[in-house]
Amino acid sequence: MTDLPTLGLTPPDLVTAAAERGLVMAAGEARRVLAELISHGRPDLSGMRRPVRGTLRVALEGALDVTRPTVLERVEDPDDGSLRYLFRLGDGAVVEAVRIPLKAAARFSVCLSSQVGCAMKCAFCATGRLGLERHLTAHEIIGCFLQVRDEAPGRVTGAVFMGQGEPLHNYDAVIQAAQVLAHPCGGRISAKAISISTVGIVPRIHQFAEEGHKFRLVVSLTSADPTRRRALMPVAGKWSLDELAASIRALHAAQGRRITVAWVLMSGVNTGADEADALKALLPDVPIRVNLIDVNDARPTGFVRASAPERDAFIDALQVLQMPIVRRFSVGQGRDSACGMLASRRQEARP
Repeated sequence: MTDLPTLGLTPPDLVTAAAERGLVMAAGEARRVLAELISHGRPDLSGMRRPVRGTLRVALEGALDVTRPTVLERVEDPDDGSLRYLFRLGDGAVVEAVRIPLKAAARFSVCLSSQVGCAMKCAFCATGRLGLERHLTAHEIIGCFLQVRDEAPGRVTGAVFMGQGEPLHNYDAVIQAAQVLAHPCGGRISAKAISISTVGIVPRIHQFAEEGHKFRLVVSLTSADPTRRRALMPVAGKWSLDELAASIRALHAAQGRRITVAWVLMSGVNTGADEADALKALLPDVPIRVNLIDVNDARPTGFVRASAPERDAFIDALQVLQMPIVRRFSVGQGRDSACGMLASRRQEARP
């Protein structure tokens, strides 16, 4: 009977897990096994060109769990070519992932979920209105990734933890999954091409910095006004903007590179010159990049996108930062697959 969720393991993890089950496995054997099952996406070890020892292989075949989630639905957005997947996990829980086409020909990134639902309750996000059901395991996260990757008509070169859930609320599983994605025997994605988004879980940002991870951490700020941010993002009531800024400074000191700050634009809410001035006052000593993202899901919340003149005026106001300003275009808007829109039909898909 399978009892080892293999897709969420790196080679040292597999060696340790095998030893706990009384199996002696060399590091090279672990690398070959995981390369077969994750890098090449094969369902078992039967076709290995460099097989492991016969007795070990027989023992592993009975222990390895390489199950992937069931695909319930694939929905393509005809405007931008993104493809949303609806997955059912082993316990019936439902999550989503999105295949995102990149500018480079036949190259893709995968937007991954980290939780079933979300506990953060951000006012402008569909997932936040569902509440948190449970965390995903690293095995489940990688299973979703592999299913999307293996159906892509080109190479998957990036991954973003920006789907359902708050990644740093499920810190251990997300970091484990990111390490598998970056491993040569795993997803073979550059660590710098793996982005993890957070609404600002301050202790975990410090932990991320202290552990020296090379993945890109994107901090969803959205407002630099304390009162406004608490109204939009309840997490701000737990950790102040000053505490969040201190964690961003620690992250910059650890990584030595520009920190990306995400800003969800909402008309009449957070697009004034006062926000630009507050952001400059908050992080005057940290090189940042501001990613501007249009709010997408206006149906239950009332938040609407900024008009082009309003957005352009805010971009002009942000020049006071003398930092890069990037407008991000959310894919999948026509199919409920864009930023903040995932999980709109999650409950309907339960068995």
